[in-house]
Amino acid sequence: MIHLDGIHKTYQGAQPLHVLKGISLDIKKGEFVSIMGASGSGKSTLLNILGILDNYDEGEYLLNGVLMKNLSETKAADYRNRMIGFIFQSFNLIPFKNAMENVALPLYYQGVSRRKRNALALEYLERLGLKEWAHHLPSELSGGQKQRVAIARAIITHPQIILADEPTGALDSKTSEEVMQLLRDLNEKEGMTIVVVTHESGVAYRTHKVIHIKDGIIGKIEENKTMEGQPYLK
Repeated sequence: MIHLDGIHKTYQGAQPLHVLKGISLDIKKGEFVSIMGASGSGKSTLLNILGILDNYDEGEYLLNGVLMKNLSETKAADYRNRMIGFIFQSFNLIPFKNAMENVALPLYYQGVSRRKRNALALEYLERLGLKEWAHHLPSELSGGQKQRVAIARAIITHPQIILADEPTGALDSKTSEEVMQLLRDLNEKEGMTIVVVTHESGVAYRTHKVIHIKDGIIGKIEENKTMEGQPYLK
């Protein structure tokens, strides 16, 4: 599903910063993987390239066999809206829209009528235990509730891939565990391909595969066959 071959990325400036240095990686449909590395390792840049939010300088990125290179913003937005759901550490909810309106937003960009998208948003909020909070603004929600709203927004379009950038970074241990279990359920019950970027080992080892990145280079890739019963470490 995701194929990267020799991806390089340099940010130009007074002193050019070579962030990704030949990343080659395959992620299959239905996998639940984490990309783990310290701050500055290149993991967020890699996620931005996977999400077609940023371009790369050299190499190939194939998504479902289609080359993702120098796309127009319209084409890139179309791929993102149809294929990819995003979850961010800072939730990225619109502060003046309530939970239902935030969840419904991706359907607005797909041209779905207001009545239908709001009805679907309520269904997804109910599924995540938040129906009674549908008409509350983000400022009236806890961190865990905000992240569940963000997850509902990410999955309402039935994307093939979920990209989660430090999804538990702003949450306490108990809520982090709940969010990771939600992601795991989406992977196991609905077959969604999920990629989690994190610097926390307790998050990474809740996924099936851990890809370690350091200084813009992929190091070891671990298959994690012992998720069951592992303690959650924050």
